[in-house]
Amino acid sequence: MRGIEALNGIVWGPVGLGLLFGTGLLLTVRTGGFQLRRWGYWMRHTLGAILTDRSVTAHTAREEQAISQFQSLCTALASTIGTGNLVGVATAILSGGAGAVFWMWLSALGGMALAYSENRIGAEFGEKYPKSARGPMLYIEKGMGAKWLAATYAVCCLGAAIFMGSMSQSGALSDALSAQTPLPRYICSLAAAVVTAAVLFSSDRAAEGVMKFSARIVPVMGLLYAGGCIGLLIISKCDVSGAFADIFSQAFSLKAAAGGAAGITVKKAVSVGLRRGIFSNEAGMGSSVLVHSEADFGEPQAAGAWAAFEVFLDTIVCCTLTALVIICCKTNDITAAFSYGFGRWGGGFVCLCICMFALASVLGWSCYGEKCLCYITGKHCGKWCRLVFCLACAAGGFIATESVFGISDLFNCLLMIINLPVITVLTMRSGK
Repeated sequence: MRGIEALNGIVWGPVGLGLLFGTGLLLTVRTGGFQLRRWGYWMRHTLGAILTDRSVTAHTAREEQAISQFQSLCTALASTIGTGNLVGVATAILSGGAGAVFWMWLSALGGMALAYSENRIGAEFGEKYPKSARGPMLYIEKGMGAKWLAATYAVCCLGAAIFMGSMSQSGALSDALSAQTPLPRYICSLAAAVVTAAVLFSSDRAAEGVMKFSARIVPVMGLLYAGGCIGLLIISKCDVSGAFADIFSQAFSLKAAAGGAAGITVKKAVSVGLRRGIFSNEAGMGSSVLVHSEADFGEPQAAGAWAAFEVFLDTIVCCTLTALVIICCKTNDITAAFSYGFGRWGGGFVCLCICMFALASVLGWSCYGEKCLCYITGKHCGKWCRLVFCLACAAGGFIATESVFGISDLFNCLLMIINLPVITVLTMRSGK
């Protein structure tokens, strides 16, 4: 473990951050600032379409395996919005003050360019292939002519799905639930494994069951958490305008910049420290392509727009609400903040949100893992793969959550190192 921790200290240091933010800036320039210049386009084709076009929230074709654009969005959000959404923002503010939130917003802009580019490329390369074959492995193999690199990516993504997507999330769920109830951790993780198995084995392919489930639970958990945050701000008569003033006035101090970088990387990990974190929205790691490629978007640019919208919801909306609650309540503990406004119900509300977020992440990453294992083996091995993820979820309550973060971080960094140069090269080639 000491060797893994030492390696994480290197790859998640200035080199990793420089690669991520440098590529985000480069692709922002290359795409002409799509996330800003085409703001109306991607909002009209995502949120606007959800509200006005029924075909977006229904199956997009008559085939049984057809998946709607809304279902793919919910599944990607299920994987992205993990338990760390409630803790990472607090870490950023603790490290760098309210101004750290500004730098998280700035990072989200770069993340939107990364998510747009990788999903647009994924859609372009996937047009001539079945949905089950689409994803980052396809554009790495076909675009770069490097099947070995695509297989390496699949192995790393499978490892991330097992350790970060299943074990760590299940462990966080067990920690939260056992703190609010007399249930021991292992009982909580076993219960989570049972629910996970029920969803994963509900269809022939994990993607089908997960996406149908995500389309139901993600809007509920998102609205529930957003409503709780807004309700807390209203009940507590918080000075929201003052909180925004603090964010902007403190944004350009060295302390704020350092804290913002730390908060971005730890939001997904429920852990303090740069090398044990993972970037807030997974943009640039290619994982969201695995699920967005399951849907029919009509044109590659639309697939990129939905991915950019996902980053917007995850970081700009969710993180901002968490930040306002923390700043207004003047505490770095999200449970204490909700207890301040809702009394003894506050802790239970936070526990419920953590459980929903964790379960959604386990399911989303299980979908990713199945596609990666099928690519590695060259055949459909869904049932065995799902069993592995259920066992990993159950193991989360028996193993200390901290013990799996080091391995998780290493796999995620390897995904970034493989994917970022690839999408940069392919974007330059396409001229888009």
